[in-house]
Amino acid sequence: MKSHFAIFSLLSILLCGVEALSAGLDLSAWEKKRVLSAADSYMMEAPITITLFSSPRSAGGLHDFFSEGDYWWPDPKDTSAPYIQRDGMTNPENFTAHRSALMRLSVQVPALVAAFHLTGKRSYAEHAMRHLRAWFVADATRMNPHLLYAQAIKGRATGRGIGIIDTIHLVEVAKSIEILIGSSVMSADDSTAIVGWFAEYLRWMSTHQYGHDEQSAKNNHGTCWVFQAAAFAHLAGDTATIAFCRKRFKEVLIPEQMAADGSFPLELKRTKPYSYSLFNLEVLGGICQLLSSPADNLWTFTLPDGRSMSTAVSFLFPFIKDKSTWPYAKDVMYWEEWPVRQSSLLFAGNAYGEQRYFELWKTLKSDPTQPEVIRNFPIRQPILWLKQ
Repeated sequence: MKSHFAIFSLLSILLCGVEALSAGLDLSAWEKKRVLSAADSYMMEAPITITLFSSPRSAGGLHDFFSEGDYWWPDPKDTSAPYIQRDGMTNPENFTAHRSALMRLSVQVPALVAAFHLTGKRSYAEHAMRHLRAWFVADATRMNPHLLYAQAIKGRATGRGIGIIDTIHLVEVAKSIEILIGSSVMSADDSTAIVGWFAEYLRWMSTHQYGHDEQSAKNNHGTCWVFQAAAFAHLAGDTATIAFCRKRFKEVLIPEQMAADGSFPLELKRTKPYSYSLFNLEVLGGICQLLSSPADNLWTFTLPDGRSMSTAVSFLFPFIKDKSTWPYAKDVMYWEEWPVRQSSLLFAGNAYGEQRYFELWKTLKSDPTQPEVIRNFPIRQPILWLKQ
């Protein structure tokens, strides 16, 4: 008998989300070659977890995720002093191995599950399960379900709430797990262990002070907390957290982050205003796609003053179509690498029946290779998110 987690997840796949594409795009046909090419290339790659890498600067142990604040550098006046901030400028000497391993998981497992979803070939799903067992089940290689040591700063902090953004890459992994639970590939024991890991991580990020700090963040960090909490709650069958995330989207994220014209002022103030704006829209679109239902469609939710997701997509659309028209400052790094195939365009095209969104989405780069772009592009397999 399936666990209540599995039953909830399977029902969620059937009942939640926006219905199939509204403008006639055959997403399965469009994505199949790309997905299978990627999945086939991953079939020979063994799981790699954080236990293969360590840093002497980490205050944690072998199974504890560790990363360092991106924009913090040695003080040129005193290299033994605490690090100093250079906003927008990534320090290439930071420890990134755990983040890279997590991103690898988030690229490979969804691709394998998407290939299984498209073809029904068990070998894809079985290989995805090898990764999932290594990360969330096996005692020797699993990651502990917390982020106590993420985005540390040498000489200042062993970890910070802001580090919770690093697990944005588990969102599409959680979506993939839902599909595997609905199949015969995942055993009951594996389902209990894996879903239990996500439930425990959700509990930690909902109760620890770091989680409270990140939830309260006013910019994309607060958005990412909601997206993660919603995705992990969706997998674990936590209806109370799902309701909380819907409420926070309506009462906090949209009212506090969006201007009347649909822009995100807090992102525009940063040194990478273009990519941060795209990222925030991407995450908000993921929240809408994940939590919308016929009874509560977040895509059509509108504040009394008219602000909505439609406003935000309309604001950014012309700048995705032609970046040269961007009226704000250029990003200080990675300006040339953006935009990519933003899932928010596809999802919004479906939600609003906007053919122009579909057409633009089809022209954009689908599989970026630059690590910083991958890091800010958390939904890479939209076939897992839209009914066909």
